[in-house]
Amino acid sequence: MNNKKPTTLKILGLAALISLALTACSTAIPTSKPVSAEPVAVEETFAINDDTATDTETVAGVEPSTEDDPTVVVASAAASTLHASGLTEAEVEGLLYMREEEKLAHDVYVTLYGIWGTPVFQNIANSEQTHTEAVKNLLDIYGLEDPAISSPVGVFVNPDLQALYDQLVDLGSKSQADALKVGAAIEEIDILDLQANLEIVTAADVRQVYENLLFGSENHLRAFTSVLAQQTGEIYEPQYMDQTAYDAIVAESIQSGAGLSQGGRGGGRRP
Repeated sequence: MNNKKPTTLKILGLAALISLALTACSTAIPTSKPVSAEPVAVEETFAINDDTATDTETVAGVEPSTEDDPTVVVASAAASTLHASGLTEAEVEGLLYMREEEKLAHDVYVTLYGIWGTPVFQNIANSEQTHTEAVKNLLDIYGLEDPAISSPVGVFVNPDLQALYDQLVDLGSKSQADALKVGAAIEEIDILDLQANLEIVTAADVRQVYENLLFGSENHLRAFTSVLAQQTGEIYEPQYMDQTAYDAIVAESIQSGAGLSQGGRGGGRRP
């Protein structure tokens, strides 16, 4: 099957890119566990199949200092082939991948919080838990097998995501600044993958969840880059996003995503 996400093809090079960026940076980075700056609190509610569903996030104590990556998802024959669930094969693949990608973000942040104790990791990990559960709810709605149903922290069915998790935790373990940069890079990847999926998804309920996740990922990117600047004085440089698109996101204030009802398996889905 040729329906591959361009961003996904690039993510295994993330560790090398971040490593090069960190090597080039001359700013002294603390290697011991630092005293954390003012905690960054992220609150998020995410409901599915509820007409009052909302997805809101606020990040306290942080003052935030696309168009998409030019890569475009190429629609293959799979994009128009219906799965037994009623979704296209491309939509099914996207949901299964997104379930583990959101889990990866959660698991990396939980692990890095355990190492550095920086509140932003714990707060955003909590938000990522709601993100991955939102995708799980869609899997349940469409009768799809959950790839992460019994996976503990740091364990993934997708071998590429398993390798990426290991690489990112290794990088983030080097210093607090490295850890914050890893967090920002993960959010860049999430944003690009969500944008790419929105290019091919037609199911209304899936689109609604992805749009809410996109709001959250943009907020998380702002939070990580703001804490990096506060605690180290470093200005984050995007690893994957176009500089103009990245600047547009971080220049905005923290957003609240309007709730979008899911309406059940058949409600609102485009045939």
